[in-house]
Amino acid sequence: MVRPIQPIAPAISQNQQIQKTAPKQGNVSFREILEDQQGLTISKHAADRMQERNIQFSSEEWQSIQDKVKEAKQKGVKDALVVVDGNAMVVSVKNNTIITALNQSETDKKVFTNIDGTILL
Repeated sequence: MVRPIQPIAPAISQNQQIQKTAPKQGNVSFREILEDQQGLTISKHAADRMQERNIQFSSEEWQSIQDKVKEAKQKGVKDALVVVDGNAMVVSVKNNTIITALNQSETDKKVFTNIDGTILL
């Protein structure tokens, strides 16, 4: 004789109610929360440039960069130029990704395009 499969968790009785809440307007999506919790990523191109140009940041500088990029995102910035001690990075704030990096000698007399914000640290 075959026995029916028993549920692991107790079944919900008819007296219990399941509360469903509709998303409230103004709430942030799961994706936005996830992106906010994740730090900056470095594209392969930017990682190669940072290594070639010996661009390094201390953990405090890196945290400061991430905090300011989050702040810029809250203000609606999509692409930013981040300048730290003369080194510059172009960051896709929208995607939390460093696109490219230049050292101080390369930033002289350069024109940066397609950015809508600047972060100076």
